[in-house]
Amino acid sequence: MEQEHKHEHTHVLEDGTVVTHAHGHTHTHQSTKLVLDRLARATGHLKKVRQMVEDGVDCSEVLIQLAAVKSAINNTGKLILKDHIEHCLVDAIECGDTAAIEELKKAIDQFMK
Repeated sequence: MEQEHKHEHTHVLEDGTVVTHAHGHTHTHQSTKLVLDRLARATGHLKKVRQMVEDGVDCSEVLIQLAAVKSAINNTGKLILKDHIEHCLVDAIECGDTAAIEELKKAIDQFMK
C-alpha cells in the first residue's frame, strides 16, 4: 500500500531569504497485508472473549484470553513500527524531513502508554 505524506519545510538561505516549500513522500508499506491479517485475527479473538464474558466463563480464563489479544495487538504494533522505520523513516531522512522523526517519537509515546 502506498501512502503520500506532505510536509512543509522552511529554509533560510545564506542571503537571509526564507523559502518555504512542501515535500511529498510516497511510502510503500511492505507489511500491509500481514498487518491486516493480524488485525482480523485479533478482532475475531476479541469477539470470542466478549462471548466468553456474556456466557459467564470464569474470570481467570477471560483474563488469559484478553492477555492473548493484548499480545497480538502489541505484536502488530511492532510490525507496523518496523515497517515504518525501514521504509517511511528512511525516505524521510533521505529527504531531510526531520518532522517525521518527531512524529514517530509521539506515536511511540502513545503506543507505549
